[in-house]
Amino acid sequence: MGKASVRNRLFGCMGAAFLATMPMAAHAQEQGGTLIMIVQPEPPSLASYMSTSQPIGQVATKVYDGLLEYDSDTVEQPALAESWEISEDGLSITFNLRQGVRWHDGEPFTSADVAFTFMDVLREFHPRGNNNLRALEAVDTPDEHTAIFRLSTPAPYIMRILSSYESPIVPKHLFEGQDVREYSNANTPIGTGPFRFVEWRRGQFMQFDRNEDYWRDGKPYLDRIIARFISDTGTRTAAMETGEAHVTAYNHIATEDLDYLDSLPHIEVTTDGYEMMPGVNFLIFNTTEPPFDDVRVRQAVSYAVDRQFIIDAVYNGFGVPGTSPISSKMIWYSDNVRRYDVEDRIERANALLDEAGFPRGDNGIRFQITHDIQPYGEVWMRFGEIVVQNLAQIGIEARIRYEDTPTWLTRVYTNYDFTMTSTSYFNFSDPVIGVHRGYHSNQIIPGTVFVNASRWYSQETDDLMDKAAVELDFDTRMALYEEFQQLIVEAAPHVFAVEPSLVTVYNNSVHGLLESPFGSFWGMDRVWIEQ
Repeated sequence: MGKASVRNRLFGCMGAAFLATMPMAAHAQEQGGTLIMIVQPEPPSLASYMSTSQPIGQVATKVYDGLLEYDSDTVEQPALAESWEISEDGLSITFNLRQGVRWHDGEPFTSADVAFTFMDVLREFHPRGNNNLRALEAVDTPDEHTAIFRLSTPAPYIMRILSSYESPIVPKHLFEGQDVREYSNANTPIGTGPFRFVEWRRGQFMQFDRNEDYWRDGKPYLDRIIARFISDTGTRTAAMETGEAHVTAYNHIATEDLDYLDSLPHIEVTTDGYEMMPGVNFLIFNTTEPPFDDVRVRQAVSYAVDRQFIIDAVYNGFGVPGTSPISSKMIWYSDNVRRYDVEDRIERANALLDEAGFPRGDNGIRFQITHDIQPYGEVWMRFGEIVVQNLAQIGIEARIRYEDTPTWLTRVYTNYDFTMTSTSYFNFSDPVIGVHRGYHSNQIIPGTVFVNASRWYSQETDDLMDKAAVELDFDTRMALYEEFQQLIVEAAPHVFAVEPSLVTVYNNSVHGLLESPFGSFWGMDRVWIEQ
């Protein structure tokens, strides 16, 4: 694809309203300037303490801080906690909090905010809170700058959940006395982070301005971050080419455009910077209703999905076949599981459906289903279209339904009004954080997003997860997760389709972008634009 064609796509896809409202990139300089970041789709809210939706994570982390940060080697680094100490028995963690920190409204940050955040907000309302924090019994606050986590069992994984994305610290003085679910400042957030929320112009952009009183001296470097919402894939590519946007992450550029953009002298394309974000893209079955209450039908669909074709056709080779709920990038991964990407997979799928009592009709169709596609853009639509073609090979007629993000989230995670849908879960740095949520019985929580929507569980797998969560011996923990993976893959509540390579595209005038292992899920206080 040549430069002319990309420019034609730019002016063909941009409407007058878009051109009128698109903030142009500021003159580049080492200190200051405006970073234009493409976020897709538009976040449904800014309540990151209640939703782990990917677009929310990209923007809310500019406003809220966590107790810790993590470097590119995934090692814990100080943030709101200057230092910490874990007791020998693993049952308490003492955090020494940074002094002189203020909320964006000028009120002082104290240990009371930490206790309130973890005990009254995250543990109760965060999608992974009741799993990640199940060992947390109390947070003691002996003084304003000390917070002590009291644990019922050792929970070493807790040290891996303290980022601004996973555990944003919120202001007690504003939240207290309100229903957290109806918090009045949810979409005009006040945090301690490097940028202050300024404006959300629906359908167009969000604006975050430099926090002049940020606790990290001299930071942030940037004056402003603008998060642009650009739904059209061609327009996103064109915005990067012309310099009207500086960065976009999480595969928001069509893979067929990556080689072209990478050839431009001012553009970088990288899969670096996601060290704590390995993930798996998969299909979710509603296992409580026919036909997917039958394991044979779930296995048949898993055989039918052509993983390598999806990787080649949708992800342009940026990925590997999914085989397990645990990413192959994690040390806990095991390949000692049932494999569905075998040569005779279609024959096996047809045999399973025959055995399950779903013969082909005169028209060759066994039954019909609706495939609800995760509404995160063209990549997911193309993924869904290939799945429809794959299922047609085994006599399943799948009809696509594509809705806006809030509607899809409610349908899948509140009403369970679906037969099969698609999504992806980040594994993060420990299975307790990113994997258990999809399979444990205690993660069947109506209204909580990105948890166990299939509603499949077993006592055996629950017990394995419970044991692995508190096991300190590495080899024993590995063995527990190997057995867990074998049972999950056999039960097939999900079709593990692809482990995508996450891609960031950015203007090479931008520096410091890859210092975090969370992609763009961080405050970006150390990002600067070259003069």
